[in-house]
Amino acid sequence: MKQIEQIKEFGGWLNRYQHDSESCHCIMTFSVYLPPQAATAAVPAVYWLSGLTCTDDNVRTKAGAQRYAAELGIALVMPDTSPRGSEVADELARYDLGQGAGFYVNATQPPWSRHYRMYDYVTRELPTLLEAELPLIPGCKSITGHSMGGHGALICAIKEPGAYRSVSAFAPICHPTRCDWGQGCFSAYLGEDGDAWKAYDATELIKAGAYGLPMLIDQGTGDEFLADQLYPDDLKAACEARGIPLTLRLQEGYDHSYHFIATFIGEHLAYHAAALRSQ
Repeated sequence: MKQIEQIKEFGGWLNRYQHDSESCHCIMTFSVYLPPQAATAAVPAVYWLSGLTCTDDNVRTKAGAQRYAAELGIALVMPDTSPRGSEVADELARYDLGQGAGFYVNATQPPWSRHYRMYDYVTRELPTLLEAELPLIPGCKSITGHSMGGHGALICAIKEPGAYRSVSAFAPICHPTRCDWGQGCFSAYLGEDGDAWKAYDATELIKAGAYGLPMLIDQGTGDEFLADQLYPDDLKAACEARGIPLTLRLQEGYDHSYHFIATFIGEHLAYHAAALRSQ
C-alpha cells in the first residue's frame, strides 16, 4: 500500500494510494479521506462506489463529501470502478463494458475472469487492507454509491449480512437483469446463465428471500436514465412484498449528475453516521 498523494482538507487528509491487488491481479488505485478525528482515534468508514466511466477521482472532486465527513468524524473510502492496466481486458468501443465498468461482480468468463473481481475486492480485500493499515474501526463501516455504484452498494449490503451498518444509494441501477447496462455487462462477465445474473441483482435477491438492511435511495425525477436503466419501482415493490424498509425519495427535477449527488450527500453521510454511532 503506497501513498501517492496527500491533500489537506477541512482539517483532515485526502490521501491516494496504490497497491497490488490479489483479487484483481493488477495495481489498484483508491482514495481515502481521513477526518481530523482520525489523528487521535480510529474512526468508522463509509465506502463510496462510483458509477460507469468513473475512477476514485470523480467523487472526491465533485461531491463535496469531505466537508461533511470532517464534521461527522467519518472516513470516506473511494475505490476505483474496475481493474486497470494494459494487461487488463477492455472494450475500447464501449463506455459501459470493461475498464471503468466493473459492475462490482466477480467475473467468471474469459477474458474478464482473471481481473474483474470487484465484488471480492470491495467486500473483502480492501476493507481488510485498510483496517490493518489506517486508523479505521474494524468492521464499523457503511456503504453507498451512485448509478452502477449504487447497484454495487445495494448488492454488497444484501449479500454480506452484518458487514455494513447501513446502506444508501443515489440513482442506483436497481434491476440490472432488466436493463441494457446490466445485461451487457452480465452476459460478458458472467455468461448467459440468467441465474448467475440474479446473484448480483438487488431486486432479484430481495425477491428470492435475501436479507435486507433498511435502504435509503435518492432518485432524481429529471434523470435521463430513470425510465430504461434504473427501475427503482421494481426494488420498491420487492421490498414492500418482503417487509424490508426502503425510503425512496423522488427528488423533483434532479438529473443523474454530481450536481444531484452534491445536493444530498450531506444527508446521506449523516444517515450513515447515525447508524455507525448507534451500535
